[in-house]
Amino acid sequence: MADRDDALLRWRLVLGRRAEERDPIFRLGEPNSLCPGEPYSVGDLDRALTFVYESRWQRGGTEDPLPYIPQWLDLMRTLFQEETLAMVQKDAFERTGLAEFLLQPDILPHLKHDVHLAAILLQYKGHAPDVVKETIREIIRSVVEKLRQQLETQVRQTVLGALRRNRHAPLRTYRNLDWRTTIRRNLKHYLPERRTVVPERFYFWANERRFRDWQVVILVDQSGSMAPSAIHAGVMAAIFASLNVLQTHLVFFSTEVVDMTPYLTDDPMELLFGLQLGGGTDIARAVAYGAQLVCQPEKCIFVLITDLYEGGDVHLLLATLKALRQSKGHVLCLLALEDGRPVYNKDLARAVAALDIPTFAATPSRLLEVMEGILRGGG
Repeated sequence: MADRDDALLRWRLVLGRRAEERDPIFRLGEPNSLCPGEPYSVGDLDRALTFVYESRWQRGGTEDPLPYIPQWLDLMRTLFQEETLAMVQKDAFERTGLAEFLLQPDILPHLKHDVHLAAILLQYKGHAPDVVKETIREIIRSVVEKLRQQLETQVRQTVLGALRRNRHAPLRTYRNLDWRTTIRRNLKHYLPERRTVVPERFYFWANERRFRDWQVVILVDQSGSMAPSAIHAGVMAAIFASLNVLQTHLVFFSTEVVDMTPYLTDDPMELLFGLQLGGGTDIARAVAYGAQLVCQPEKCIFVLITDLYEGGDVHLLLATLKALRQSKGHVLCLLALEDGRPVYNKDLARAVAALDIPTFAATPSRLLEVMEGILRGGG
């Protein structure tokens, strides 16, 4: 009987309060504690989930009134583990209009500081009252810094590892000469009368890295749905720019094209504050601009991050991408750069993929895996 009751309870929480209207067997009855010693009940969990996934209060119904948001957020943190909390909080933003309450000073400290929250705050930053603007900046800064710490070591190891030269066959050029080792090991050949060292052997760095040998061009759609991807892309581009083996370009676009490359050496958070999320989209115009930045196609990784909902010239977009691919450029089309399900134009995605251009959603780690393969291939 206990197993049956537990199964019914789970189905009731999945189906929501409407299940009670269809069959009394799903009625929760008296609230019970979720676990011995915990103050919260099944009824608390039901009300918390109902707020997110049914939201009858928005339609003028007679259900529970809108909960006091900080209390609701505290309850969510108690009920759910970190990954589930992030998912439910994201659903709350999208389903209930919770974002309207974000700009209240007593709300912000209670929110989980993650990329989705940072994306929402970037969208609302222009409407924020003065009393919360600094708090918004600090939240976004903390998210960006945490993301950078997570990605920086992985990016450096992946990129520099892929470009590392053969340890036993270094390229013997002046640029790769190891002056310190060469002088130290040839000191016995010092000629006092000439005050010079006559080297018997020269030593070169075994892991030679070419200076700005590869180019990375990243184009980022500024439409609202791409905001989390834009944050990931901005942070990754800043890390790429810190590596002297890559020449990195970052371009944000909507119907306008904004080249953010000059700001890549600055604080990534300030760079992201330059985002103007929302509005129309002209992907063809952005790709045409990016194509002009390409110097040596076979040594360029061209990354287009977009949902492919084109407001511009689709034929021009496909023609430009085709030309880039035929010039031996390494073109990638990312439908999202984060965890989760992307929403994108499936017809145009198929057309782009038909040009022999990898078209997929990816986590930052997956993008790095693809880039590593390209860099190891040598162009």
